[in-house]
Amino acid sequence: MSNIRLIPRLDIKGPNLVKGIHLEGLRVMGDPNEFAVGYYRDGADELIYMDIVASLYGRNNLSDIVRRTVENVFIPITVGGGIRSVDDARHILRSGADKVAINTAAIHRPDLIREMRNRFGSQCMVLSIEAKRIAPGKWEAYTDNGREKTGRDVLEWVRQGVELGAGEILLTSVDCEGTRKGFDLELVRAVTETVPVPVIISGGMGNTDHLRAAVDAGADAVAMADILHYRRMPLPEIRNAARQANLHVRKL
Repeated sequence: MSNIRLIPRLDIKGPNLVKGIHLEGLRVMGDPNEFAVGYYRDGADELIYMDIVASLYGRNNLSDIVRRTVENVFIPITVGGGIRSVDDARHILRSGADKVAINTAAIHRPDLIREMRNRFGSQCMVLSIEAKRIAPGKWEAYTDNGREKTGRDVLEWVRQGVELGAGEILLTSVDCEGTRKGFDLELVRAVTETVPVPVIISGGMGNTDHLRAAVDAGADAVAMADILHYRRMPLPEIRNAARQANLHVRKL
């Protein structure tokens, strides 16, 4: 059985790490590099960097931050936000990222997923999905940090994305994000039962019971922000609690 990955998520606005609720009301937390290095030392399995204002600029602005990070951090890094072409992806990968996450550009032109798979391999291609519940058992994919409707059904879109070559799904519940009330477990089950690739669930973790519930629902990895950024529970404590709950996590 593969290890469940514990992944700090760092949302970036300009030079700053920020945190919001439902991806809104952003609060500046500090220097993302300092947080990233701290999480690496605490045993993070991977990191996720998301440029959450990339849509305003039409491009990802994280290359300098990523270059600084990889000088002191030696775990896989996924970077997303504003990546609209194979050239954009190449630039971020050359800056030190291991994987790129795309959302808006893939929605507008799904063939971009295939192009990136062909150029870099599916292991580098993460499909980022911002999901909002619109009816019982039904979710719509959103873009632009959960602000713009797409009209796409999440389950149909995730199936198409994997068929085109996405090797992993970053699944963010906009409804649960920042609430500390737990993940949308029905969403997790629905997506993990639809596609065979690993799914990272993001949005809602308030305690380690939520982690266990997400894994039981099928998640392969859990992205965490609020619980770490506000230092409500450090990563070593989360990992120990996961092991006590008999979850397969990496031994440090």
